[in-house]
Amino acid sequence: MKQKEPNWLMVLKTSMPLCLSYIPIGLACGILLHAAGFNFIMTLLVSIVVFSGGAQFLIASMLTINAPILSIVVTLFFLELRYALLGSSMSRYLKGESQRFIWLFSVSLNDENYAINYLKFATDKNWQPRQALMVEHYSLLSWSLANLVGSLIGSALTIDLEIVDFALTALFLYMIVMQIRNRLTFLISALSLVLSVFFLVLTKSTIGLIISTLLASFVGFMLEAHVRKHYKHISQHWLFGKIKGPALTRKTVEDKDNDS
Repeated sequence: MKQKEPNWLMVLKTSMPLCLSYIPIGLACGILLHAAGFNFIMTLLVSIVVFSGGAQFLIASMLTINAPILSIVVTLFFLELRYALLGSSMSRYLKGESQRFIWLFSVSLNDENYAINYLKFATDKNWQPRQALMVEHYSLLSWSLANLVGSLIGSALTIDLEIVDFALTALFLYMIVMQIRNRLTFLISALSLVLSVFFLVLTKSTIGLIISTLLASFVGFMLEAHVRKHYKHISQHWLFGKIKGPALTRKTVEDKDNDS
């Protein structure tokens, strides 16, 4: 008889594509953090504590332009606020787990391991919370090691700090493109761009980004709430008309719920 595969190995195989994908971006992140003034120990610590590529690129970028610490903290807060929504959608699969487990699961959650675990929970009835936590820890280990190696590489190279702004811009442009699925998200993205330029010029500081983000988010929330109140199926409203994008964004679980 074929011997049953160990649980740790099965979970490792599931998370391996994610772990491998972290290597190049993790190396780049480690190099940029070192260029922004982090030594390899601090780079390792921030990769474990923050565990967010977007947030870590943002930290490196804002430090290089000498942004106030308060602006960095507030900007990170709103950037990472999405994890409250991701965590709430995962909570139904974690019922009955201890508070310690929930805490460990929460601090190691990010966009990519969320996607893997949500898909496994939705398609595999045998997928367990402990296995989901292992996916998070495998990805955290891969990301942290890549950041550490990147920092060590950065200490041996001379890095032009202008590349930090370019890398961050490219990263967030990618995130925007992947999230635009309908006219509403496109319009709010455009509104956010206009407001960002206006308030950056008006305030002459990065606090303008925070103000524009809050205003654009509020407008988007009010528009969506208005449509949901007056339309039984929001997909019928022109604001929620689909915009052709990358294949992975064309049909989501939320889209299926709205269409039903």
